[in-house]
Amino acid sequence: MGQKGTALFLACLTALAAWLCVWGTALERCAAMPGENADRIAEHIEKTEKTVRRDAGFCPELQVRTLQKDEADGEDEEDVLLSHADYEALLRIVEAEAGTEDDRGKLLVANVVLNRVEDEAFPDSVKQVVYQTAGGVPQFSPVADGSIDSVSVSQQTIRAVDRALEGEDISGGALYFAARQAADPEKMAWFDNHLTHLFSYGHHEFFR
Repeated sequence: MGQKGTALFLACLTALAAWLCVWGTALERCAAMPGENADRIAEHIEKTEKTVRRDAGFCPELQVRTLQKDEADGEDEEDVLLSHADYEALLRIVEAEAGTEDDRGKLLVANVVLNRVEDEAFPDSVKQVVYQTAGGVPQFSPVADGSIDSVSVSQQTIRAVDRALEGEDISGGALYFAARQAADPEKMAWFDNHLTHLFSYGHHEFFR
């Protein structure tokens, strides 16, 4: 190796040593990061993943409020996991029934569906509640007319449904709701004669 080659080789070694030193310092700084910062990064990744999956039409299993169905029998309360199909059904029925309502109106509709899941008189899953029929007639008009399948779920609806799933319940135990102006008079007469009127909000009246 000539003099020029030796000089070039030494220069490369010097540059490599300097780069390794800087890289090692950076690693030491990363290793010294407090746990709080690491937790913040992990939390951000988790939120981003949930957002991406939700926008793609998926939802990880979510834990719904603890059911009370077996409490009267002295059995332990059970936790119910919301499947992708349940979550989608809940989003769609809230959008179809309360798409023009504000956050509170949407939250109330979600509350009614979840209240039914918890009540012994209704099915045990969100999707079963949404698509339940009585005498061959769907319990919710958007299921009957098929509009539940064509709605575009808004971010406002997603937020309201997530609030309901996190346990926010402002329904007072309501199991039914109806828009009197748009409802069949005979159906409303049954509501008035067989149920307890709780309150009205937006376009809906809520009953138990």
